[in-house]
Amino acid sequence: MSSHPAPLHFVTRGQGPPLMLIMGLGADGSVWEEHVKAYEQHFTCYLLDNRGIGLSAKPTGPYTTAMMADDVAATMDAAGVSSARIAGLSMGGAIAQELALRHPAKVNKLVLVSTWAKCDDYMQRVFTHFKDMRAVSTLGQFMQLLLLWIWTPSWMQAHSEDMDQACRDADASENPQPRQGFEGQCDACISHDTVKRLDKIEVPTLITIGTLDIFTPLSCSEFLHAHIPGSRLVRFTKSGHVHHWEELADFNATTTNFLLED
Repeated sequence: MSSHPAPLHFVTRGQGPPLMLIMGLGADGSVWEEHVKAYEQHFTCYLLDNRGIGLSAKPTGPYTTAMMADDVAATMDAAGVSSARIAGLSMGGAIAQELALRHPAKVNKLVLVSTWAKCDDYMQRVFTHFKDMRAVSTLGQFMQLLLLWIWTPSWMQAHSEDMDQACRDADASENPQPRQGFEGQCDACISHDTVKRLDKIEVPTLITIGTLDIFTPLSCSEFLHAHIPGSRLVRFTKSGHVHHWEELADFNATTTNFLLED
């Protein structure tokens, strides 16, 4: 397990104040694409590959969200970004919390999407099951498992071919996430715990959640909202964990407007 910050691969898009985009479990920075189309009109967007995936370092785990937050901080330093708006999705939101707590001067605004302060037994079971299934599945089979957790039934029904294509794409990936990277990220999710420190987050914070989320349930975001001073909680009522995709236009507008506020 490496305790030293891992230099993260990133791509920049757009012009304006810096916006660091921290992706969730098992996905690289390119998955922000449909959101960056909105954000790049106002911000210089940094699409980060987290430790353990994409073109970033993939050391053996376990990882922690504190370690991964330090990766982001070191990458900001290397890129000459002294402070930035930060948006984090799911695991990325957990990393963003730690970044705001460990490196408060680097964070001037926070967007937390489908995330949590600490895993309860239910969520620990989910992540542990993911590790177990990743070890015995093909990449396509495992993609199917993830899709069933993050999308609503109505979306999957309406986009059946897209879902099938995502599984085929996973099997055909030329740079799949190695098992050690995935397991390291799962370990970071399981051990994440900011419960007793959330009141120390002092920057403007927007929390978004899909009320149909079975992966990081609504109660997780309500807890964050109750304990981060002055935070705002926006519920997307037609969607689940990936409400930022299922209600893309509304999500992009809501988050862009918040990020642009003085």
